[in-house]
Amino acid sequence: MTGGFSPEGLPEAFLARMEQMLGEEYPDFLSHFSLGERHYGLRANSLKIGPADFAAALGERFHLSPIPWCGAGFTYDPETRPGRSVFHEAGLYYIQEPSAMSAAEALLIPEGTGFRVLDLCAAPGGKSTQLAAKMAGRGLLVSNEIVPGRAKILSQNLERMGAANAVVLNESPERLAAFFPGSFDRVLVDAPCSGEGMYRKNEIALTEWSEANVRRCAARQDGILDCAAHLLAPGGEMVYSTCTFSPDEDEDCIRRFLTRHPDFTLLDTPVRPFFSPGRPDFTEDPEEADKMGIEKAVRVWPHKVNGEGHFIARLQKSPAAPDLSPVFP
Repeated sequence: MTGGFSPEGLPEAFLARMEQMLGEEYPDFLSHFSLGERHYGLRANSLKIGPADFAAALGERFHLSPIPWCGAGFTYDPETRPGRSVFHEAGLYYIQEPSAMSAAEALLIPEGTGFRVLDLCAAPGGKSTQLAAKMAGRGLLVSNEIVPGRAKILSQNLERMGAANAVVLNESPERLAAFFPGSFDRVLVDAPCSGEGMYRKNEIALTEWSEANVRRCAARQDGILDCAAHLLAPGGEMVYSTCTFSPDEDEDCIRRFLTRHPDFTLLDTPVRPFFSPGRPDFTEDPEEADKMGIEKAVRVWPHKVNGEGHFIARLQKSPAAPDLSPVFP
């Protein structure tokens, strides 16, 4: 059935896997996923305006409603076209899919700290600008994007949002890991993925889907996570996120990572109360995944929240791990 399409326009092999994963929830998922109304979001830029002041000034104009898992996030009426507003050009807000705001929210950055934070796969900049707002001008934000054209867009968005403590790099994860081992207190890996959770938003992801592509994405994610582990300082925290439903790219990716990196442990995800727990039974080794605490990760299902599909896991590197950070004379 691989490569075929259902009447809803979704790949048959994808639907068969989702039915196996969701069981009795599958009809509800399918009706929301293929026919449900999309939700549009924007995030107030606290570097320029507080969320309360933003809502007071523009709430009526854009028909704003709060997003529960992001204090600066709001859904808006697409008919109001906030992307064409002068306030958008001025960097007062960033247009971002609602559930996509959850990944950066899960990366905890204590207030007032001068942390070094890395967004490893950062373009177009939604999560980097969100991290910059959380950092409030303190510390250093390194936003990396391997594709040159996308790195330019990333730089433009960070500049528009007023992220004065951000540096944009255009490097591979492997080169960064070689030059900056153990150098970051926090790392965000919003990994390139098969994009299954964004089919309603991105038709290109739908047309490119195949089981082989899912496997390629999973292999690439393994490599990116290994680099991220090398870049993270002992005791540091890392958030891994995707916008796909594929267990091979989600729970099983984390299980494989923890098998390769026993100096890491899973932590509870701060946004967990709003979403569904990770599923050890979705992995190749459910017993091992259960012992690792895979349920501490979260899944965002479009039939349960006003947003698209995402997966988020928060991990910590052991404080006793070797300190790999470079020593400069």
